[in-house]
Amino acid sequence: MTSLTYPQLPESCLVVLIGASGAGKSTLASTWPASQVLSLDALRGAVSDDCGCQEATGDAVDVLHLERRMARRKFTVVDATNVTRSAREPLVAAAKRHGMPVIAVMVATPASVCVERQGPRPANRTVPADTVRAQHKAMVHSHPTLLAEGFNEVLFADSLYQLLPYLKRLSEKRTADLGLDGGEGLGDLLLVRRVFGEEILPLWRWKPGSDVAGGDRVAEIRLGQQYLTLALRTNVDGEGDYGFDVLLPCPHDDECPGYAWAPADSITCLFRALNGDLDTSEDIVCTVHGGVDDVDQEADDHALQALRETVGSVR
Repeated sequence: MTSLTYPQLPESCLVVLIGASGAGKSTLASTWPASQVLSLDALRGAVSDDCGCQEATGDAVDVLHLERRMARRKFTVVDATNVTRSAREPLVAAAKRHGMPVIAVMVATPASVCVERQGPRPANRTVPADTVRAQHKAMVHSHPTLLAEGFNEVLFADSLYQLLPYLKRLSEKRTADLGLDGGEGLGDLLLVRRVFGEEILPLWRWKPGSDVAGGDRVAEIRLGQQYLTLALRTNVDGEGDYGFDVLLPCPHDDECPGYAWAPADSITCLFRALNGDLDTSEDIVCTVHGGVDDVDQEADDHALQALRETVGSVR
């Protein structure tokens, strides 16, 4: 039986991605729900804190838990190079033990492209060009033998109808976030997620009744004893745009009784704010001292007044 969501794949099967490093296997794998994908890179990271640590591959395979998913007849995608028969054999055997069909998906990106894609990767994820070419050659040579190895079907990635189900899943998530599915959705956290990312949502708390932002809505991000205070600005620059400010120490007076704010438009801004890297930002505006330009002008006015008094005393 063929799934309506994945037109060319059985509803319960093991999908083994086969391709050289840089072929795009992980990109393809990401079009399926994360719970269905067993990534060798991710598992290397789980056992060694380094997704590119090749020495941890054996340990990563040990925690693959493929056997348990096959026993439950769960649709599963294995995201790994898998260009050698020895790498594929235990995967096929695990599926066969539980009567699960095994589908080989060849990600046949040209070798030159695979090599080119190594350039932007971090050092621990970069595979030497000679190795990539050898992987690509092994993938090509493996194609005629895959059915004999026990695969029920061999497909090429380009033949999969993955864009439609991927967009469907993203659409459903977006609809749920907006509350258009009848649920509550993210509501007033929608903008928070868009600016700072969904990982910050569990730490976010609105602070009703707070007056530190001149009437604008105030929130707090807290984890243990560390926290940041933010204000939601609904008329940025007087142009009606939305944005967030983060509360910082006044850069002009350590004993200032007012509140100093600086724009925060990314998670990096929050990190820099808590780390003290924004304490001298030129964008800080204090409710007492104003911005940097205001303080500079005040200093100039004092200097001019002192000069006048000096000239007057000489006369």
